[in-house]
Amino acid sequence: MGDRTSTHTGAAGRAPVADRPGSIRNVVLVGHGGAGKTTLVEALAQTSGALGRAGRVEDGTTVSDHDDIEHRQQRSVQLSLVPLEWDGVKVNLLDTPGYADFVGELRAGLRAADAALFVVSAADGVDGSTRLVWEECAAVGMPRAIVVTHLEASRADFEEMTDICRRVFGGDDPDAVLPLYLPLLGEPGPDGHAPVAGLIGLLSQRICDYSAGERAERAPDPEHLPLIADARARLIEGIIAESEDETLMDRYLGGADVEVETLVRDLEKAVARGVFHPVLAAAPAAEGARQGLGTVELLELVTRGFPTPGEREIPPVTTPDGRPRPPLECDPDGPLAAEVIKTSSDPYVGRMSLVRVFSGTLRPDVPVHVCGHGLTDHDGASTGQPHDVDERVGALTSPFGGQQRHVPLAVAGDLACVAKLTRAETGDTLSDKGDPLVMEPWVMPDPLLPVAVEAHARSDEDRLSQGLARLTAEDPTLRLEQNPDTRQLVLWCMGEAHRDVALERLRTRYGVRVDAVPHRVALRETFAERASARGRHVKQSGGHGQYAVCEITVEPLPAGSGVEFADEVVGGAVPRQFIPSVEKGVRAQAARGVATGCPLVDVRVTLVDGKAHSVDSSDAAFQTAGALALREAAAGARIHLLEPVDEVRVTVADEYVGAVMSDLSGRRGRVVGTEQIPGGSTLVRAEAPQSEIGRYAVDLRSLSHGTGRFSRSYLRHEPVPRQVAERIRGQAESRVA
Repeated sequence: MGDRTSTHTGAAGRAPVADRPGSIRNVVLVGHGGAGKTTLVEALAQTSGALGRAGRVEDGTTVSDHDDIEHRQQRSVQLSLVPLEWDGVKVNLLDTPGYADFVGELRAGLRAADAALFVVSAADGVDGSTRLVWEECAAVGMPRAIVVTHLEASRADFEEMTDICRRVFGGDDPDAVLPLYLPLLGEPGPDGHAPVAGLIGLLSQRICDYSAGERAERAPDPEHLPLIADARARLIEGIIAESEDETLMDRYLGGADVEVETLVRDLEKAVARGVFHPVLAAAPAAEGARQGLGTVELLELVTRGFPTPGEREIPPVTTPDGRPRPPLECDPDGPLAAEVIKTSSDPYVGRMSLVRVFSGTLRPDVPVHVCGHGLTDHDGASTGQPHDVDERVGALTSPFGGQQRHVPLAVAGDLACVAKLTRAETGDTLSDKGDPLVMEPWVMPDPLLPVAVEAHARSDEDRLSQGLARLTAEDPTLRLEQNPDTRQLVLWCMGEAHRDVALERLRTRYGVRVDAVPHRVALRETFAERASARGRHVKQSGGHGQYAVCEITVEPLPAGSGVEFADEVVGGAVPRQFIPSVEKGVRAQAARGVATGCPLVDVRVTLVDGKAHSVDSSDAAFQTAGALALREAAAGARIHLLEPVDEVRVTVADEYVGAVMSDLSGRRGRVVGTEQIPGGSTLVRAEAPQSEIGRYAVDLRSLSHGTGRFSRSYLRHEPVPRQVAERIRGQAESRVA
């Protein structure tokens, strides 16, 4: 990081193996879609020697985006691990999707990492979702650095981008976000655009020249030093301000020279503590070149400035029954505690589990205890079913593109893929059989976009439930619901892109084709007024006949009362043995509905009179009569259609509060309150019909430029406005016709 030349020991075709936590760095790459994360990962792999001079794992594929779906969509849709080796240190690069629909993959990457590289485009700036992730990392003290890409774009401006990063990421301390290098422009081309040919080290005042395709260090030209004087002074002051040596600032202000070695050492400590966030520049290597611009400097930062796994706190652990355990240390000789970060299916190997080892050492062909209570949502509720089972660890591998390279073990702090853990799911803990542990789960976002699905053909029906179960086990941001009211199978997703990927995986991996159908909300009916009616079921067809007559009254009840049945028959007009039959018929008809096919609720049905025949009356006849009576009562009364209403809690930046409230009003929503949140955000609480917020997960993202998030929970059913009710009744009648 101090502008020195590093050596590397990585080699193409060989998986790097770490024997101690101090020689591991786990780094997650974060940034919006198109910022260049995947390209940067490949450039770093090429510079380290992991890719070799070819610069590709396989013809036409990248080292991160090797899945067929990613090829077709031309973007990352899943977390990928790319291990490389630099200067004797194993670096696990975790490439995350930039699109908001795949935030679950990002959360998994954050859980597995000890530091984060925020990748921003010099041409596009910083989007709202990236800013939110920065705030999440800041809340837990995760060390961060910023990498500016797309410097070759005609509108790219590194200085302007650095100023934006200081404003957006610096918060109250913009001097904690400063560049370590400045771009060195080459000769302008025919279009007048000057490419970036190298970097000027602000601390060492040396030129890192990449114009020949490989990094070469040299002394600066005389005209370069005045250009960097102000930036260098600001950087030195920023480093000294975060130094643990309290006398350093006094010496600097007193005019004493501070050695570059001292500044570099303090810089590395400040980065590792998460209090200083350097800005660097990087670009992929040109065709035929071995090293991309800034990749050596970035690898130096990662290996020398980012913390080792042993410097990060391990999540709390308990026993499977919830009893707390002493905090774990990142010790290869300690008790085994590893966590499944991601679950996927390999067409040849089967289920693959990407595992982060926090304590102990994971070895192949060793029995382990698999325990999990699922991940949690934002309300702290578990998103999975508790399970405890012993399994044998299969082969350990290190992924690299589409390849899986065998490794002998994974020590504390490392990541590896485990084959054939058939019961393990994302978020589960692997521990010793004799000492089972459960790690505190991480929070996953709630899937809030409902997608109703049906089997495409009869041949798909048999495999549908198994395919969906495997799909949701692999992706905890998918939730499967069998709605008892609408009788629809609903797959809850993060957004439309997430939906498309899930359905495509269902088809290509598990051979199940499904059709997305309109999602229906659970409407209900109720009586708006008291009504009376007679149900008469009399049939005579030459043999044993059917005879049953019953008279009922129906009256509305308060919301949430359900269906009550009362008996006020006197004189035995309806024999006692047939009164339960009437109730059974009434309840069956209430479940089917009386106007639109939606269940009837919140009424009391009272049997007041009736008639029976000594021979022809039966249980079936009185069931039919009870159902007829309820339908007759509905035909002469006003029926209210009820719709489900949710409580919606929207957290959004202050600048979008007005637009959010206006949008909710347009959805027949009622804003019931707002609450200021520190940091320039507002919580908007509202009540809105479920039928109006089916696509709110997508629409809010667009409305708030990616900065808004919301939760929803069922509140009650309430009457549908008359115009809407008439439209729904018309649709119901057309379906019947």
